[in-house]
Amino acid sequence: MSQEEKKESADEATTIMRIKSGTHDGHAMPTAQPVNATDNATNPHVGHDMGAMRGAMGTMDNMPDMDHAAHDERAMPAQPLNKTGTAANSHAGHNMGAMGKMDNMPGMDHAAHDEHAGHGSPDDMLRRFIISLVVTIPIVLFSPIGAGLGFRLMPPFGLSMEWFGLILSSFVVWWCGWPFISSAWRLLRRGEVGMMTLIALGILVSYLYSVAATLFWGGDVFFEAAAMLTTFSLAGHWLEMRSRFATGQAVEALLKLAPATARVLRPSTTAQGELQEMEVPLEQVVVGDEIVIKPGDRMPVDGTVISGSSYVDESMISGEPTPVVKETGAKVIGGTVNQTGAFNFKATAIGADTALARIVAMVKNAQASKAPAQQLADRAGKYLVYVALAAGLITFVVWLLFGGKGAVFALTFAVSALVIACPDALALATPTAITVGVGKAAKNGVLFKNATALEATAGVNTVVFDKTGTLTEGKPSLTDVEPAPGFAANDLLHYAASADQPSQHPLAEAIVRGAKERGVDVHAPDTFDSVPGLGVIATLHEKRILIGNKKLMDREQVDVTAFEARVAALTDTGRTAMYVAVDGTLAGIVGVADKIRESAKSAIKELQAMGVQSVMLTGDNRRTAEAVAKQLGLDTVIAEVLPEDKANQIKKLQAEGRKVAMVGDGVNDAPALAQAEVGIAIGAGTDVAVETADVVLVKNNPADVASSIHLARAVQGKIKQNLFWAVIYNLLAIPIAAGVLYPGFGIQLRPEWAALLMSASTVIVTVNALLINRFRMSSQVKAN
Repeated sequence: MSQEEKKESADEATTIMRIKSGTHDGHAMPTAQPVNATDNATNPHVGHDMGAMRGAMGTMDNMPDMDHAAHDERAMPAQPLNKTGTAANSHAGHNMGAMGKMDNMPGMDHAAHDEHAGHGSPDDMLRRFIISLVVTIPIVLFSPIGAGLGFRLMPPFGLSMEWFGLILSSFVVWWCGWPFISSAWRLLRRGEVGMMTLIALGILVSYLYSVAATLFWGGDVFFEAAAMLTTFSLAGHWLEMRSRFATGQAVEALLKLAPATARVLRPSTTAQGELQEMEVPLEQVVVGDEIVIKPGDRMPVDGTVISGSSYVDESMISGEPTPVVKETGAKVIGGTVNQTGAFNFKATAIGADTALARIVAMVKNAQASKAPAQQLADRAGKYLVYVALAAGLITFVVWLLFGGKGAVFALTFAVSALVIACPDALALATPTAITVGVGKAAKNGVLFKNATALEATAGVNTVVFDKTGTLTEGKPSLTDVEPAPGFAANDLLHYAASADQPSQHPLAEAIVRGAKERGVDVHAPDTFDSVPGLGVIATLHEKRILIGNKKLMDREQVDVTAFEARVAALTDTGRTAMYVAVDGTLAGIVGVADKIRESAKSAIKELQAMGVQSVMLTGDNRRTAEAVAKQLGLDTVIAEVLPEDKANQIKKLQAEGRKVAMVGDGVNDAPALAQAEVGIAIGAGTDVAVETADVVLVKNNPADVASSIHLARAVQGKIKQNLFWAVIYNLLAIPIAAGVLYPGFGIQLRPEWAALLMSASTVIVTVNALLINRFRMSSQVKAN
């Protein structure tokens, strides 16, 4: 995501943050609400369709495959995913149209597509390679190479070696090699050149010269060179395509988890006013449908349980093997598997709006995007194309004028130089490593939205964590109720819980839930107003109730001296204490504790071992924040920060020269996520914070922060290695192919062997990138 896009998301997040009810950072800020929970309810086309989403999402087999040189500064940025819902779009459900197929995806330049338009899948490339190999073997055997290897037979049917080579190589060149030739022709029509230009030129020069020699003047021919060049080029590009496509197969398979049909309750056609269960195609499900789930069913779409209960296996999303209990009000995710119980849920997101589809979209965007290092390699690759063309021409002219062995000998060196100078390995150095890295991360619950995010993550040296919902579980519970003289404990809790009842903040929910568990009545307040960073002001039965921090009480001139020591004591133990006042008089305090995530402490240790500083940034009071930080071993604590000031705190760290990653989970974190070099969102990808962030931790596991940085650094290392070997290879290979060793040592690199070495460099780069799959994420290490 570009800085401009991140700022737009942050501005929207700030607007939502200011108008959303329940915002009180006397507790801090509310957790973000799902963006698409009901926005599609009035959309007449929203049910069309999960099937359309699958088709428009495209299969990996339709993904633009090889050349990345044209995927450049003209590429469009990836689009924000459902930032504002789809209510205004009458055709929103048709449904991934904005995402587009992978070959039309924002960010994929047409030139890159044209380079490979003739071969859309690894299977097609493999088929062409196998056929080309089978036909090339007899061409080589009945050529001077075969004779040199001791093969002395004559071609069948009384054909000469030249005519035998012409017949078979024509098929190899014009059918097996057609993807290269057609792509080069499309580039030429636009006045451009690319790697396909070099490969096609090397094939055609060898072939057409040999055809002319066979038909008109006789002499040496290079049919075996044209055939071998085609075969080896097909092999190299098939390996590259296979590596790129294979990394996305696990994620692509997720889309197949959604069932083809769903059981829904619809108005009966026979009994008016009654609902009947019917099975409908998935594309006919609309937001608001009541869906029936029976034992063993997969969830067809996302939704909220409205009746019944069961346990659901969500390991495909969270990676956790333990089934999760689902009762009324619980969220369910499309593709997850029900266990033995039965329940009904209301569909809240379908098609491209589901968490599953958004995860797949993020990964595909990342694999199709381009990192700054890749852009540099692409520019270098473009120049190398001209260098290769020039090298071939200069080699031919020099050997023709000064070699003294004729045009055929000069042409041999020229074709070899042209072929071996093809910057295929250089162009593959970055995208192959990125594709493998993104796929590896996705399989382990870390979603990089684009290649720039992956590269930026590698450079992070400071990680800033939000506290609530990030380092802690975000589900605090009521621990203390201490009334002031003249107030009963139940009365205090009644006032506090009733005032907080409209809020959706975790701390407010803990107070309301705690009151109900203790049998205290909770009523909706007559009026409710949140004060960002301070707390809540409400009226109940004509009483004015305040609940929040000391700043709110000071502003409202409420004397809290009697409880300051007690609040300090609670704070020192990591609990959050809030003052409650009724009609300007302090009624007491309530304390809430939020459990620290089990993985948070190990996450901090891993970061420190990597030389990365850890910082807590929270709106909570300093003592509570420092108590939590002490338990976790954090390096720095920045507390009592208003939501709108979080981004400024990130700026201050950046001004010190730090490369900052911000980790958060709520709407109030979105501006800070946008300001940081890398925004990392905790969650499955349904709120504004996730849209603003560059990286999403699906498993809600802080330990994955360290893993993501470690993996990004591993990918960065592979990119540097690949770029180094690709550049060194070209620098050494071009002079040798041009014949600089021939005068002194008699070493000549024929075109067919140049093709083999060119393909070998592609294989080296690809295999080196695939070694990233050996990287072990923190979750993998713990699992073992």
